[in-house]
Amino acid sequence: MATLNDAKRIVIKIGSALLVENGALRATWLAALAQDVAMLKARGADVILVSSGSIALGRGLLNLPATELSLEQSQACASVGQIRLARAYQEGLEPHGITTAQVLLTLEDTADRRRYLNSRATLEALLALGVVPIVNENDTVATDEIRYGDNDRLAAQIAVTVGADQLVLLSDIDGLYTANPNTDASAKHIPRVTEITSDIEDMAGDPVSGLSKGGMKTKVMAAKTAMAGGCAMVITQGAVERPLKALSDGALATWFLPTVDPKGARKNWIGAMKPKGAVMVDAGAVIALKAGKSLLPAGITEVSGQFGRGDPVEILGPESVRVGVGLIRYTADEAAQIQGAQTKDIQAILGYAGRAAMIHRDDMVL
Repeated sequence: MATLNDAKRIVIKIGSALLVENGALRATWLAALAQDVAMLKARGADVILVSSGSIALGRGLLNLPATELSLEQSQACASVGQIRLARAYQEGLEPHGITTAQVLLTLEDTADRRRYLNSRATLEALLALGVVPIVNENDTVATDEIRYGDNDRLAAQIAVTVGADQLVLLSDIDGLYTANPNTDASAKHIPRVTEITSDIEDMAGDPVSGLSKGGMKTKVMAAKTAMAGGCAMVITQGAVERPLKALSDGALATWFLPTVDPKGARKNWIGAMKPKGAVMVDAGAVIALKAGKSLLPAGITEVSGQFGRGDPVEILGPESVRVGVGLIRYTADEAAQIQGAQTKDIQAILGYAGRAAMIHRDDMVL
């Protein structure tokens, strides 16, 4: 069984019902959660928080009635609530010496390869700097999360994007049951799931609380995504004070356990893609790649095919020997312009600053 203590990179999803009560922020609960985040950071773990609550918080700040909101009203509430939510996390984590950053994303940002690479690069840079990113659903412009989500699926996509080894869903229930435990006294708790079967999907019921829209169905969907990406996922009760400490201490939860690790799953995903072009590299670049380095423009001797940023391309060595495949960070035209160039010269050639690596080692399979 996995434990929170094993994780090196953790994505934590926080539902609206945990964070907002009667339109107001649960400041005491958030302060306790901040202690948990500080605890994980002290262990050396990278932490990303994916937080719902902007609409619920904005509704309270705007004094809107507790009735069904129109889509436009929901987006207006999100606009107001996002500012307050970001400030609340900043104020909660700052006393622990933790710097926060707000990142607004949608599911589309992780589905489109170009936007996926940009999102991944930004999150990786923030984590490398010791920052805790606070990811919100961008409800002011996106509607899918408002209608269908509770950020569960977005959190799973982010976990896969950054190669997290664990995703924690802080919920209003302590895991998956064979039936709804609030309405069925015979419902049994399931501590571990290693495969999402049709029986598991059938067990997913409706939301328990009025604020949470996702319910167990979106949590099981999130588990599918996380497990396919090699990330373990856990559903645990979040309403208690310091829920992450409670989970570390063995609180009741349901763990969804993958059969591969994040790196292995990512390599399999990239390796299965059909290349849309190719880059020829010199012998020195081949040696560097096999030593675990990223592919820099200086090592490229030729570019062929038509591809965009984020597309898979073949890496060919001297005499067109296939070296591997990777997700390229430049278009075909850009790559042709900077092939053989030093990184410091990219901006002068293209007229704008580019990424140092043509293909990053994490986006490559040899």
